[in-house]
Amino acid sequence: MIIYNVTVNVDESIHNEWLTWIKNHIPEVLATGRFTEAKLTKVLVEEEKGGITYAIQYRAKSREELDNYYKFDAEKLRGDGLSRFADKSLAFRTELEIIDEFSVSFK
Repeated sequence: MIIYNVTVNVDESIHNEWLTWIKNHIPEVLATGRFTEAKLTKVLVEEEKGGITYAIQYRAKSREELDNYYKFDAEKLRGDGLSRFADKSLAFRTELEIIDEFSVSFK
C-alpha cells in the first residue's frame, strides 16, 4: 500500500476557513475511489516562519490507483484549494510505501 501525504502550512489569518474547507475536501478526494481512508493530523512542531501545519494522509489502494488519481483527479481537486488559499498556504506532497505494520494489543 501507498500513503499519499499532503503537508500544508496555513497562515493563521485563514486557519478556521481552511480547516472547514479541508474537512469537506477530504471526502471529495475519497469519493474518487482511489483511496481507502484518510487521516487529518496537526503537526505539533512549530514552524519558524509561523502558521499552523497539518498533514493529510490518504491510503491508496495501490500504486496504480495513486497514479490514476494524479492522471484523472488531482488537478481538478487541487484547483479549488489553490484558488482559495494559494497566497496563504504552502503545500508539499510525499509518497510513502508501507513496508510492514505493527500494533500493540492490550489484554
